[in-house]
Amino acid sequence: MDHEDPHVHGSSFGAAATAYAEHRPDYAQTALRWALDLAPGSRVLDLGAGTGKLTASLVALGLDVVAVEPDPAMLAELRRGLPTVQALSGSAESIPLPDASVDAVVAGNAMHWFDMAVAGPEIARVLTPGGTLAGLWNVIDDRVDWAAGLDQVSGPAAMGPRDTFSRWRAATAHLYLTRDGAPAGFGSPEQAEFPHGQRRTADSLVATLGTRAGMLVMPEPDRAAALDRIRAFLGSRPETADGEFTLPMLTGVLRVRRT
Repeated sequence: MDHEDPHVHGSSFGAAATAYAEHRPDYAQTALRWALDLAPGSRVLDLGAGTGKLTASLVALGLDVVAVEPDPAMLAELRRGLPTVQALSGSAESIPLPDASVDAVVAGNAMHWFDMAVAGPEIARVLTPGGTLAGLWNVIDDRVDWAAGLDQVSGPAAMGPRDTFSRWRAATAHLYLTRDGAPAGFGSPEQAEFPHGQRRTADSLVATLGTRAGMLVMPEPDRAAALDRIRAFLGSRPETADGEFTLPMLTGVLRVRRT
């Protein structure tokens, strides 16, 4: 595991809610379909929904979606962008829904913030029997040469262990467990990756990486130096120096079923 402070990092996004909404990618719909294909119904909770990136993808699939988010600024952005979605203030550790009220709980780039000793039983409580818990992460495909170079120059604040193809499985495989290794009411995990991509320019990719939690909590001189280093790298590569390019990505999914 990395040594993030979940309270500091997890609460860092609100001040950057608008930038988060603008620059963070959506999720591959093939990944969502796989995440949910074992769910017994179509009522889905997006937990730790942020500004609604994953929520919007779930709505596009025609699902009955409720979103729960603890940060007021992120929740306001979600409500502004998706006014027809039921969006509630709450957290993984305190979900404002009745027992057995959803068929699936999904979390987009959020499950690693959950305290599963508390959140695990709470998620199991709101799931119907046989319901699915799925975490999704957008990861950079570091099998591509320039993307591997980006990982190397960015540093761990911008590119953590869950952010690349080569590391995400090991970094997320345990996240449905409590700290003492108990499964918190869920069965065996499955993981899979699905092709994805995001159209970026050098400037917009720098802005995207600037919304990572580790970057948001850095002292401003260190943050500026890190972003300048990333910008210089992108300017040095023929794939990224001029105009738009596709950031090679995959959406990785961890799914488990309520036992």
